[in-house]
Formats: sequence, C-alpha cells, structure tokens
Amino acid sequence: MTGRRLTSLLAYVTTAAAGASLLTGCGVLPGTAGGSREPVTVMTWAPDGTRATNQPGMPAMAQAFARWVNASGGIDGHELRILTCNEKNTSAGAAECARRAVREDVVAVVGSYSQNGRAFMAPLEAAEIPYIGGYGIAEDEFTSPLSYPVNGGLASLMAGHGRQLAESCRKVSLVRPDTLAGDKLPDLLNSGLRKGSHDGATDIPAFEDAAEYTAQADRARAKAGSEDGCVAAVLGERTQTFFDSFRRLPADEDGSGGSGDGKGQDEGEVRISSVLGSVSQPVIDRTGGAHSPFEGAYVTGWYPEANDARWAPMRKVIKEHAFADNRVDPTDSGVQTTWIAYTVLKRVIESLDSDSISAGAVAHALDRGVQVDTGGLTPELRWRYEDMLGAPRFPRIVNHEVTFQVVRKGQLVAQKPGFVDVGETVLSAP
Repeated sequence: MTGRRLTSLLAYVTTAAAGASLLTGCGVLPGTAGGSREPVTVMTWAPDGTRATNQPGMPAMAQAFARWVNASGGIDGHELRILTCNEKNTSAGAAECARRAVREDVVAVVGSYSQNGRAFMAPLEAAEIPYIGGYGIAEDEFTSPLSYPVNGGLASLMAGHGRQLAESCRKVSLVRPDTLAGDKLPDLLNSGLRKGSHDGATDIPAFEDAAEYTAQADRARAKAGSEDGCVAAVLGERTQTFFDSFRRLPADEDGSGGSGDGKGQDEGEVRISSVLGSVSQPVIDRTGGAHSPFEGAYVTGWYPEANDARWAPMRKVIKEHAFADNRVDPTDSGVQTTWIAYTVLKRVIESLDSDSISAGAVAHALDRGVQVDTGGLTPELRWRYEDMLGAPRFPRIVNHEVTFQVVRKGQLVAQKPGFVDVGETVLSAP
C-alpha cells in the first residue's frame, strides 16, 4: 500500500470513528467549526436495537447535518454539537434521555423519535427546553407548549388516509393496535372516509407485537369484500407481519387470494393500504421491491415522494457527510423528519444573530413567529397561536398537509401531485 493510500485510509477511519458513539447510549460529536461565538449543543434521540420500532437513522442524520454546517463555519458562526441518546422504546429510556438533555444544558431536542411523550416532555418542560420536529407519534408533541412539530403526526396521516381510500374503495377494514392510542385511529380514518360520502371502516384491533395475524387478516378480507374493497393496516413495524399473513390466506371461492403474489393488484381485487411509518421505502425494498406484498398499496405520507427533486439538498449532505453510513437512508421518513427539524433549528439560530444561544431564546423565537422555508418539503412553518390548527387532542398542528402515494414497481411514487390539506378533516373527527 502506498503512503498516500495509507494516509487516506487513516483519515477516513479517524473521521468515521467520530460518529461511532451513535446510539450506544449517549454520545457527542466533536465540532470542527471555529469562531468567537459560543457552540450550540442540541440532542437527538431515537430507539435502536429494540424488538419494536427502531430509528437509528435519525441521530445519524443529525450528525451528518452537524458535519455539513460545521465544515462551513457552523450556523451563523456557532459550532453545532450533537448529543445522541438511545431512547430504547421505553418510558424509562425516554425519561433518561430527557434528563441527560437537561444535565447537558442543551438548547433544544431536535428531530427525535419517541412514543413515550409523557416521560420525556415533563423533564423538558421543567427545564424550558424546546422539542423541535419530533416524529409525530406521541400526542404530547401536539399539546405541549414547548413542542414545535413539523408534520401533522399520525392524526393527519389517518384523516388523510381516509380521504385517499374514499376515492377508490367501496368498503374498508382497518387493522390497528389494541391500545389506547390505537383506539383513536378509527375516528380519524372515518373522518376522511366520510368526506367522500363513504361509510366508516370495520375496526379490527390486534396485538401490536403478535408473531402472526391470520385471524385478523381473514376477518379484514371478509369485511372488505371481494370487489374494490380495501384492507388498511397501521401496526408500525408489525404491519409487514400482518400483510405477510394476509398474503398467505387461502384463495376465496372465486379464486382470489389475499394481496396477491407481489405482481400488483387488478381492478376489482381487494387492495391493501397503510400510512408512512408503518410502510416505508426501506420496508418495501427489504420485502422484495417490485415483488413485495406491498406492490399496488395505497400509502399516505407527510412529505413528497423520496425521489422528488426537493430532497436533493438532503441527499447531497448525506452523500458528502454521512461517510457511507447505511443507517442514513434518504427514503426513510425518520431521516427526512430529522432533516426538516434541523432546517428549522438552523433558521432559528440565524434569526437570533447572537453570540450566545439559550433554550429560552430558541423557544421565544419560535413563539414569536420565526418563519421557516423548508424548500417545498412542507408548507412554510410557523408556530404562532394563530398558525395552529387547534384540533381537540392535537392543538399544535401547524402542518396539516399530506401526500397520496402508491407502490408501483417497488417504488413509493405520487398517486396524485402536490399536497392535500386535511386540516378540516382532522377537526371533524369525533
């Protein structure tokens, strides 16, 4: 090996090692930017290595974002320092990450994933630390005065999914978690279905950690009917397990089976559907691409399709600053949410134009109406009182637009162009 090649290899290994602490507990990415202004420290958390939902790409995206801005002198002269924490999909893990954020005096928690809103919001609220751009899975993200969501959460997805299915489905079966949170999903889906003069869906609760769903799949298919019916499943990572059970159902008397053999769905067949988070491009890729059981499925998302040109800046940062880290998948909705959340943080810090940035200053700027242009990935974002939807249980939604997508040839693509505003639909849910 030549001296030049050895030097290059050592440089790569040294650089990659800087991010090796990600999600092994809590780590910090040393900054590279210099200048007279004080560094800004934030935290991003997500679960990793658990038996339920895992989102390691979100902290990894945060680290790549920090490398990008620090390589150009930081954000308005501030070095961006990233703390990461494994939330472990438990309330204890979420609370510990939040307490660590308080101890480390972070100015914000940004672009993070946790279902355990009550566990993490209380410590953040006590320390007046803003929570910017959570994934949208915990209701506390849409009620806490210190939470600044960048999407409409599961509420907007479900209401929008009802709108999407009302256009194509005569009957709908909904398979959802048998939990308190899952109990709220049928009302949201039905609010969208009824916007299209559609009857409500058949509600089929299911354990969210089951190993198979044959009984629920059989009932869902029967209730959807064999002609232009739809089976929607919103079970997080277990959605894949459900549709595998659905695909394996024996053929009906007319010869039709579950979701088919991955070759797509013909007119008149029972169609399958879900929402972003329960179905994603990485899941489709992992389950066979164009031969996946998700081929032909309807999917409601928050953002434009992954191949949309508006994602080009994020893709460039990932390519140049993620160092071939395969956790950072640009098609993953968690990674996309983290990118948008850090876009918000960058804009807020720039608007403050101060040598020292505090958590209180960040929250105050957001409350006073700093406006964030995300390059068309969302509508322009602001969190003044008058910008909020004010829906029961979800008062702090400011972005109530969704996208309608469909799986074609193994790719999530737009079913119809542009965004669909579902604010009134969310408001009409019981």
